[in-house]
Amino acid sequence: MRRIPWPGLLSVLGLLLLWTVASQLTDRPQTLPAPWEVASRIARLSASGELWFNAGMTLMRVAASFAIAMVIGLALGLVMGRSRRADDWLNAVIIILLNVPALVLIVLCYIWIGLNETAAIIAVALNKIPVVTVMIREGARAMRPDLDDMARSFRMSPAARLRHVVLPQLAPQIAASARAGISLIWKIVLVVEFLGRSNGVGFKIHLLFSSFDVTGVLAWALAFVAVMLLIDICLLRPWERRANRWRQDAA
Repeated sequence: MRRIPWPGLLSVLGLLLLWTVASQLTDRPQTLPAPWEVASRIARLSASGELWFNAGMTLMRVAASFAIAMVIGLALGLVMGRSRRADDWLNAVIIILLNVPALVLIVLCYIWIGLNETAAIIAVALNKIPVVTVMIREGARAMRPDLDDMARSFRMSPAARLRHVVLPQLAPQIAASARAGISLIWKIVLVVEFLGRSNGVGFKIHLLFSSFDVTGVLAWALAFVAVMLLIDICLLRPWERRANRWRQDAA
């Protein structure tokens, strides 16, 4: 039976209490609506189906960008961590991409590719790829050389070596980059939708911002935060525990 995470629940309740007190003390309720007003708006959006459609579009963009960034970042990080020559060639490019503002990449992709889904997904993936690459590169540098020697002595094929020797050692870095990456990606997706999409959570926030509807902005933002929290609790966190289990067993 799984233990109830009381500290986390109590911290969330404390935050809600602080929000409630602050909303009652302000002399401008429209600036900081009470939690029950935001919850009521979320319920209406959910009942109308508007929340599910737009949240689904945002989640689709998050998933596509996440998959592209993880695959490319994993490949680049593994190559750079295992080959000094590759690291010398690619390190400067990765540093540049790490320091280019996300907004600049989004605007350039929209200008070069157009206001379409391809540009939106590529812009988000480009912002995440260097982060994944750096994390995987450091993990690849820390891999145990004796396991490589064992794989060579048993004449394992490259595919078998990748599956049974390399990926298990990189699993903690992959899990960590996935958990950190998905929280970064969905925030960038909102900016992409804010600037150049006609649906999604970011687009709805853009419309509500122009009318200064704080209740609506909080409703859309918190609804999607809840979705991402469920993904973290139900998918990413259990996967991270499984990824680190072999180290605990080895110890």
